Amino acid sequence: MRYTFTELGQGLRRNLSMHVAVVLTLFVSLTMVGMGLLLNAQRVTTTEAIGSELEITVWLCRTNDDNPACSSEATKAQKDAILQVVDENPEVASYRIETKEQAFEKVKEQYGADQFEGPNPIITADALPESIWITLKNAKQFEGITSAVSGLDGVSKITDQRELVGKIFRVLDVLKWSSLGVAAALIVTALLLVGNTIRLAAMARRREIGIMRLVGASNFYILLPFLFEALVTAAIGAALTAGALAAFMHFGVTEGIDKQLAFLEWIGWPEYRTAVFWTSLLAPALTVLPTLVLTRKYLKV
Repeated sequence: MRYTFTELGQGLRRNLSMHVAVVLTLFVSLTMVGMGLLLNAQRVTTTEAIGSELEITVWLCRTNDDNPACSSEATKAQKDAILQVVDENPEVASYRIETKEQAFEKVKEQYGADQFEGPNPIITADALPESIWITLKNAKQFEGITSAVSGLDGVSKITDQRELVGKIFRVLDVLKWSSLGVAAALIVTALLLVGNTIRLAAMARRREIGIMRLVGASNFYILLPFLFEALVTAAIGAALTAGALAAFMHFGVTEGIDKQLAFLEWIGWPEYRTAVFWTSLLAPALTVLPTLVLTRKYLKV
């Protein structure tokens, strides 16, 4: 292995500028891929927290409701009548019931549990309404279920989730696909740079490679320095990407928008680790696989 590591060091020095270009291109492209993964995770988190574009929410009457039509809290008979209408409506794909306790747990997660504990909490579970979250079969077909439910006894109001989260999802989608689009272009650039780097390295070592063939060196032994160069550039690019995504999570999310917009649920470090895992797998694939393919051409192994 002494020869392999010697050739590795010489190869990195000979084509230093090309290797730096590959590392930087890998770093930027993998960072954009990681950002796309984080934005997709944020979309999933937002959907779980406040619903999707295919959902409408039916809020049931509660004690001291703002709606004058609600004289008291919705009774069991009223709830059963509402659920029967929802279950029989052809526009409804599915529905779920959110109890007062479940709504209270969601509020504590979004605003912090400290404000709702102790002898004088800001709000209790009894002050929150029960709700029915309805998932539509088609986002454009909602008038039937809305009109059928809105006039029933025990219904306080109906919230159209499409109006609430539609703009948020559209922004997240634009950012996600923009990041992945730029990443795809940069990945192609990285592949071209890897090919040029291999070509230059093969030309610079053609005398050594010829001598190694004459003394009976195996194909794998000849290819090993090239593979190590690919792994080194991939490792540096992946490490820089992990650092950039960590900086984004800490300064952009944890210490930034999470504190400014605490009413929304934001991604955390588990999503960061998932993004780093996939970018770390992608990095060697972008360098090692082209190296294996192109060395057979340039080295005629």
